[in-house]
Amino acid sequence: MFTGIITDIGTILELEQRGDLRARIGTSYDTKTVDIGASIACNGVCLTAIALGEGWFDVQISAESVAKTNISTWLKGGRVNLERALKVGDELGGHIVSGHVDGVAKITAMKDEGDSTRVTLEAPKDLARFIAPKGSVALNGTSLTVNEVEGTSFGINFIPHTKEATTWGAAQVGDLINLEIDTLARYVARLAETA
Repeated sequence: MFTGIITDIGTILELEQRGDLRARIGTSYDTKTVDIGASIACNGVCLTAIALGEGWFDVQISAESVAKTNISTWLKGGRVNLERALKVGDELGGHIVSGHVDGVAKITAMKDEGDSTRVTLEAPKDLARFIAPKGSVALNGTSLTVNEVEGTSFGINFIPHTKEATTWGAAQVGDLINLEIDTLARYVARLAETA
């Protein structure tokens, strides 16, 4: 379980296909406080630390995770949003995020508005119904509030702090973005279907 509040930006140090894809991710986390088997959200994908060293951790990524997320676009030297798993008693500053990506959205437009940036994304058709104005989504692991929705398009506003503390400052039109819909929205939709 995560909150969508990014606590580090990692760097992809190595990518190697060994049956499954294996990635080494550089981090500023004190890896002496990370256990083998710990869950770390990497661009919103809950992955398991399988090896650790000073300033890095390794994860093994299944073909299913590669197929359902933007991991296929990862490159050596690329940067990823990181969040360690929520602990009992931690502040829940974003919203409840599982790290189970539902699909991939695409950035279709970006426009500066003052110091902030308005980003428009296109959601997969089957997920768009779960996205509502003023609702929450996790995009590349970042907990964000939806500004507006029109069909399968939705807009997000990024303040300067978010652009600096995450990889969003380097986002570009055409980028593929991991999308996790709000768990509450999923249950509300399910209740509406069965009522």
